[in-house]
Amino acid sequence: MSLYKDFRLNYKNNQLKRKLAKENKVLDFSSIEFSNKNVLIVDSIIPEYDKDSGSRRLHELIKLMLKNGFGVFLVADKKEYKYKTEYIPHYQKMGVLVYEPTIDEKGDFVTRDKFIEKMLPNIHFAWLHRADMFYKYYELVAKHEHIKLIYDMVDFHYLRLEREWQLNKNPKIKKEASKYLLIETQNCINADEIIAISDDDKTALKEFYSDESKVTTISNVHQFLGETTNASNREGLLFVGGFSHPPNQDAVLFLREHIMPIVWKSQSDISVTIIGSYPTEEVMALNSDKFKVLGFVEDISEYFKTSKVFVAPLRYGAGVKGKIGQSLEYGLPVVTTPIGAEGFDFGTCKNELIDNTAQGMAEKILKLYNDDTLWQNVSESSKEILEPFSLNEIEKRVLKLLS
Repeated sequence: MSLYKDFRLNYKNNQLKRKLAKENKVLDFSSIEFSNKNVLIVDSIIPEYDKDSGSRRLHELIKLMLKNGFGVFLVADKKEYKYKTEYIPHYQKMGVLVYEPTIDEKGDFVTRDKFIEKMLPNIHFAWLHRADMFYKYYELVAKHEHIKLIYDMVDFHYLRLEREWQLNKNPKIKKEASKYLLIETQNCINADEIIAISDDDKTALKEFYSDESKVTTISNVHQFLGETTNASNREGLLFVGGFSHPPNQDAVLFLREHIMPIVWKSQSDISVTIIGSYPTEEVMALNSDKFKVLGFVEDISEYFKTSKVFVAPLRYGAGVKGKIGQSLEYGLPVVTTPIGAEGFDFGTCKNELIDNTAQGMAEKILKLYNDDTLWQNVSESSKEILEPFSLNEIEKRVLKLLS
């Protein structure tokens, strides 16, 4: 099977090479302009900043790097012949040099690895984004001792999978959790710097990797939008989350099957809107007049401005949930679980927003939905809750790391 895959990859890449030569798509390495300080970022995809929280966070971090004079070089871990995405021009327009399959001045095919190897002598920081990417590219980068190796966990994969196993006792999930624990602890050993996305993840990691001096918390970037908001002229519940991330599907199924029947028993007119990229057939099957599944929506701002309560009944996961922060940006009150709330300090609002049971979440949804004074108090507290996620705070941490 491995020989077949190698043959297929070579065949496809040779086809692509001929096409690129015909189109004269040549990368002249000698013409590349480097900054005084350069960051190589490797992710599993070209970050889809409008589709998932991890990509949105990385997009904001790239903007901070560019603002502070760093040269940014971005590579996605995709097979060369599948390297097609509408997001490449967006990053190029920002000023990022994004890897795309090309041929060089000699007519040789420029693979991902060749591109990275050519860049590395001028790179000062390698920001390897997610556990698999650090594990895969560490050895290639580590040959250059002048480069600071940064392991961005994004979330603690082991913790997320262990929580999923505790929920469903699926032995495959347990095996996957054990696999990631080995990968993530080895990554920590090999990294010069480790980024945890929340202090909760940092604390959980401490049980398996004790050198806290290498661990920095750099969370999502969230700015309170400062718009005047109120409960009048709002209706319905909102959930946002990409469905390539399994905890989001579980949350939506839990919402529909266990929480909403309790809500509808008291107030049958409350509708729910579900937004998120890559919805599965199971999620799409939930679509109805009162439980609308819209899939990917390019501009979701209007939904945050017109919905009355954001719901995030996440039963497993790790890290900081971008959907929670995004809701707070708009001053939209959120009802979530302790896992959904990780990384946020809800202060005095905590008891009104967080619960672990379907009954408790339904009661909190109904209370927020019908008590405009409570709704207003929670909405106005959003700015304070988001302060640790502000652009200024995250920028300080990024610049300290890239020093």
